[in-house]
Amino acid sequence: MARTYISAELRRLVSDRADHLCEYCLVSSLDRVSGCHVDHIISVKHGGATTLENLCYACTFCNLQKGTDLGSINWRTGELVRFFNPRKDFWGDHFQLNDALIQAITDIGEVTERILDFNNHERVLERELLMEIARYPLTSARKRIRR
Repeated sequence: MARTYISAELRRLVSDRADHLCEYCLVSSLDRVSGCHVDHIISVKHGGATTLENLCYACTFCNLQKGTDLGSINWRTGELVRFFNPRKDFWGDHFQLNDALIQAITDIGEVTERILDFNNHERVLERELLMEIARYPLTSARKRIRR
């Protein structure tokens, strides 16, 4: 699939709007060697536009796990459920932090947490280490956790 061009200005707008946090796991791009990527929430493959409204800031781990997927099957109900959408959804309505674990509190949260692999052992350890040095969750992330 051909890569879609995203201008430097659009990348800056997406990054600034996100406070330089992954909009899925809330880790700062400054705490990632690989930083974060500008991601299409609805991929171009599925008709998503390269517009500010359809772009989010995602760390490498969340971005690679999400890929071009739009959602997944809720194992409890067997229903297809869309992923968390940072442009439409408030993070704290779908997830909660329990120490370094990101726990789902809705079906949208469940499929997103599972597919994006938020609670992979290494990712939990990373958040624990960031918590020890007061880098997770940052003040800007706390605004996404609680209204």
